[in-house]
Amino acid sequence: MRLRFAAILIVAGLITISCGGITDPSQNTVQTFSGTFSSTAPSGQAFTAAAGGELTVKLTALSPVSSSPVGIAWVYQNSDGTCSQNSLFQNQFSQLNVPAISGAQITKGSYCIVVYDVVGFTTPETYTMTVSHP
Repeated sequence: MRLRFAAILIVAGLITISCGGITDPSQNTVQTFSGTFSSTAPSGQAFTAAAGGELTVKLTALSPVSSSPVGIAWVYQNSDGTCSQNSLFQNQFSQLNVPAISGAQITKGSYCIVVYDVVGFTTPETYTMTVSHP
């Protein structure tokens, strides 16, 4: 029984190593993205996670209205480079300088972060966000 359990642990370890392993969040890549969205046009920013680990997204600037919540969604990136509409995680109450997504488990792959209107802005909003990923 112990031998069987040890064999299972070894196989699991090899699979983890072959998939790039889990990246310590302190070793994450931090990317800064900027863009503009409106009530009719969300803004998607593509990124690639090189390994498994944690994802953190924070809105760091929003203008001209900085006090209203915005929507932030983590989605897959389609093979043609566009952002999918299938949400992996969504926060409709994202606020400035507060993590919108924090500690989400991500695997190696291509993704997008989509910023969208949830309150009915009357003018386009410009934003800056940071995305921390493995």
